[in-house]
Amino acid sequence: MKNIKSHFVFTKQQRNGILSLLSLIVILQLVYFFVDFPRKEIDFDNESLEKFQKEIDFLKAVEIEKRQPKIFPFNPNFITDYKGYTLGMSNEEIDRLLHFREQGKWVNSKEEFQQVTMVSDSLLNAMAPYFKFPDWVTNTSEAKPKSNKVNSPITKIDLNKASQEDLRKVNGIGEVLSKRIMDYRKTLSSGFISMVQLQEVYGLSPEVIERMSELFFVKEPENLSKVKLNTASRDELVTIKYIDYEIAHKIIEERTLREGFKSLEELTKVKDFPVHRFEIIKLYLTLN
Repeated sequence: MKNIKSHFVFTKQQRNGILSLLSLIVILQLVYFFVDFPRKEIDFDNESLEKFQKEIDFLKAVEIEKRQPKIFPFNPNFITDYKGYTLGMSNEEIDRLLHFREQGKWVNSKEEFQQVTMVSDSLLNAMAPYFKFPDWVTNTSEAKPKSNKVNSPITKIDLNKASQEDLRKVNGIGEVLSKRIMDYRKTLSSGFISMVQLQEVYGLSPEVIERMSELFFVKEPENLSKVKLNTASRDELVTIKYIDYEIAHKIIEERTLREGFKSLEELTKVKDFPVHRFEIIKLYLTLN
């Protein structure tokens, strides 16, 4: 035990070194707390910063403008469900226009369009600049074409019975796109049940789809079996395209929390629901 040395026994030289180090630390602490060191102000060039911020804001605005869907002039009489949806119209507003057109009536001015659809003034002002009516409607200086025949809409063709030659009559559809449409139609067990499904065909732009709606129509099959949203099981829900087991489970959870859905649009509130496919999915659904 006598041979064990303490770690706290220092020589005189070591003690002097430790004392000097402690003194130096104390002095530096005192200097830090009591000496007021001059601080150098950073000079910002406000003019350059403002110019740089304006440039960033401009680039953001340009990018946002590029991402906005382009709207081309169109005849509002031929607005489809898909076109109305992209323009911001509600389902009720679109249905009012379609019901009006089913009676063989035509909208010939923006005022008449608002009267029929009951769209808000703000939405009308956003849409009206793109309205394109026939020349005999807009050109009041010329008399309407004289004819013994009563003006009637073009006889439309059932899209489910159309041939490739019929499809190629639409400006913007050639051999490739017409074949894609035919191939896609074959994948649908009941055929097309809405013109909205055309957006699923790769390469078809909204403008071409709108032109197709002027020449073709789709009649929903009478025997189409739709899934009842408020009572459907998970296995029934997954039979609908774009709804997998995970989404079906979340739909049922949301349905339980809400004590039943009040409208199909409430589906868009379900977590991870494919909102961009809603117009397709709702074709195969009914509330009860």
